Amino acid sequence: MDASFIHTPTLFFLWFSMAAALVQGQGTRVGFYSRTCPPAESIVQKTVQSHFQSNPAIAPGLLRMHFHDCFVRGCDASILINGTSTEKTTVPNSLLNGYDVIDDAKTQLEAACPGVVSCADILALAARDSVVLTKGLTWKVPTGRRDGRVSLASDVNNLPSPRDSIEAQKQKFADKGLTDQDLVTLVGGHTIGTSACQFFRYRLYNFSTTTANGADPSMDAKLVTQLQALCPSDGDGSKRIALDTGSPNRFDATFFTNLKNGRGVLESDQKLWTDTSTRAFVQRFLGVRGLRGLNFNVEFGRSMVKMSNIGVKTGTEGEIRRVCTAIN
Repeated sequence: MDASFIHTPTLFFLWFSMAAALVQGQGTRVGFYSRTCPPAESIVQKTVQSHFQSNPAIAPGLLRMHFHDCFVRGCDASILINGTSTEKTTVPNSLLNGYDVIDDAKTQLEAACPGVVSCADILALAARDSVVLTKGLTWKVPTGRRDGRVSLASDVNNLPSPRDSIEAQKQKFADKGLTDQDLVTLVGGHTIGTSACQFFRYRLYNFSTTTANGADPSMDAKLVTQLQALCPSDGDGSKRIALDTGSPNRFDATFFTNLKNGRGVLESDQKLWTDTSTRAFVQRFLGVRGLRGLNFNVEFGRSMVKMSNIGVKTGTEGEIRRVCTAIN
């Protein structure tokens, strides 16, 4: 470190403040409940762990749920509200596992600390705990979010889609204050979990005239054969298929190896490799020689903190729901 920097308290303070802002975000902070509800994070962690033991599918479900929540109206738990035309009723959200985990944690938290812990914070903590349970690294989750009062199915159209072009993906992330590196990093969350055949089957049949099997030419031929057997053209569109064919239940970087080898199941995922600008980040996660390497698990935590501060409600905004499925 430059000696002049050490002897300049003002510069040090500015640097420290900027670093803290990246971690804390818009009115949230690590340890928000340390005085008002000390066992909050422990209660969420134990609840997620208990459900995970009987149903491991809740881990990717909770991770996706937090992502879907943050990309629609900000991280305000609007995805959890029941109703006839709420976010929860849409196809991307109705298929998610883990809603019962959030409800269970909320019930326990209301018994321990009534009216204190928001559903939005429960979801942010549960997403982190899900990554840890699948052998990923932990990170400190800033808390202090409040819950939103509006949930509309029509807003879910803003979510990234499996058919999005790379430019559309970049724009949707940029609109939320996230970089291209955040895009590649957060999509790496597909290292755990599954997708329904209906979201990628179109890539397997009559997609191209340049391939003998009619599949997307960017796909590995062996993967096409495997997926055609699992997802027949006239088969059940709701059947679930692993997104990471290398280690679908472990949070690691094999997802990026799959992309390099043409084994991305979703078209939007595979485009992270076919596009040169995003491919560079995939290569850095893979430790390609000549590029400055990135540790996927470390970067994932950093990008999750950024994402979890999108459009948060703090202070007197929103409310603390008594139950997560309904506004007060």
